Amino acid sequence: MLLVVLIAFQSIYHVYGNETINKSLGLEHKGTIKTIEGDNGDIIDCVDIYQQPAFDHPLINDLQMEPNTYPIGTKMNSTFEFDIRQDWNKNEECPEETIPIRRNTNTSYYNDYHKQTFSMMGDQQNQNILQRSSGGHEYAMAFDEGSSYYGTQAVFNVWNPHVERNEFSSSQVWITSSSPSINTIEAGWIVYPSKFGDTHTHFFIYWTADNYQRTGCFDLDCPGFVQTNRHYAIGTTISPFSTYGGNSQEISVNIFKDIPSGNWWLQVSGYMVGYWPKSIFTGLADHATDVKWGGEILNSRTRGQHTTTQMGSGHFFGEGYRKSSFIRQLKVADAGLFPREPGYLSKIVTTPSCYNLNFWKNPRTMMGTHVYFGGPGFSSICK
Repeated sequence: MLLVVLIAFQSIYHVYGNETINKSLGLEHKGTIKTIEGDNGDIIDCVDIYQQPAFDHPLINDLQMEPNTYPIGTKMNSTFEFDIRQDWNKNEECPEETIPIRRNTNTSYYNDYHKQTFSMMGDQQNQNILQRSSGGHEYAMAFDEGSSYYGTQAVFNVWNPHVERNEFSSSQVWITSSSPSINTIEAGWIVYPSKFGDTHTHFFIYWTADNYQRTGCFDLDCPGFVQTNRHYAIGTTISPFSTYGGNSQEISVNIFKDIPSGNWWLQVSGYMVGYWPKSIFTGLADHATDVKWGGEILNSRTRGQHTTTQMGSGHFFGEGYRKSSFIRQLKVADAGLFPREPGYLSKIVTTPSCYNLNFWKNPRTMMGTHVYFGGPGFSSICK
């Protein structure tokens, strides 16, 4: 009976998801009250909060404006923790009771929308990651695999790596459950020309409830994530970014389960942005079983050789601070939403001659438990 219900839900979702994508393809989003254009070309539609894509989902029919519970030590307001800038709202802002949605005019991305598989994780992860690496996805990640997780937080330094056409490079966190099917919530920064139509660095989110088959999407590209904040637009460019040997620019990401509602909330550099509803998940409706941090690239070998797409800063972890990409202050949360150091960290590096990673635990320092990772892609040792 459960299988029949799940198949029916996925079929309904597939129809609603495509409908939302078709309506937003280069056009004003449904429910738009105001449109703002940034200097960098981003077009932002200020959409009635109750007409955002999430409410096209058959299982989402109410709005939670803020969490009932927070991880201990989490700031409960929108004060900046880091100097992140969104070009679109430096002169204007979305009105009350609206949310900002970036308009995407990249037709080719949406034409291939359900053919693309961005990433995958889960308890079968080690075997599946190795299988996917032969299909072009390459990883350098650390993971903490335990029994029950109810949140994670970390600080990412932001780069703008070189990425070949039709490929991507991301620095991100995955919070995952694998039963009865792989569920995942993902967030971080990415360079993805065929999705965003440029080579800028963008903040992104992603989710799936069925191992990347029929459910899930980036950002607000389909019904799923419920946004509550009118100041932060998911999918817009991150500015400024780090420079080799220079200043390190950072964002913080905090994902946690609001225990009373079961919803998974997202906080980005002080902004409480919104949530993934409990109702769209199966395994993650309860808790996560592992958390990962690191980088991923897509290698399409367009010239018969390894891609030149870079991971992180484009430099190996051994070059260190101000030169290599890092994610610091890694934390996980238990059922009491108490942030703690990860337990026994392991790592998966699929192509160490091209990209690598290492981690350290220094809990009393600014870096805390942290990973350094990245690499240049094609080189004399990476072919």
